[in-house]
Amino acid sequence: MKLHYYADTDSLYIELKAAPGVETREIADGLNADFDADGAVVGIDIDHASGKLDLTTLEAMSLPLKAA
Repeated sequence: MKLHYYADTDSLYIELKAAPGVETREIADGLNADFDADGAVVGIDIDHASGKLDLTTLEAMSLPLKAA
């Protein structure tokens, strides 16, 4: 998973899967989900992110991380 913040548009893209999206659906105002050809969610885009989220911190809890 990767987080991409674009200051010029104040949007946060959460890349869940490294696969191309073939369809985007608006889930709510300013919240879009990208889907691959099989219908799996590959990313989530949040418009006006700094007004909706605290972008100063990032916490990861209980992730099943593996050593590289």
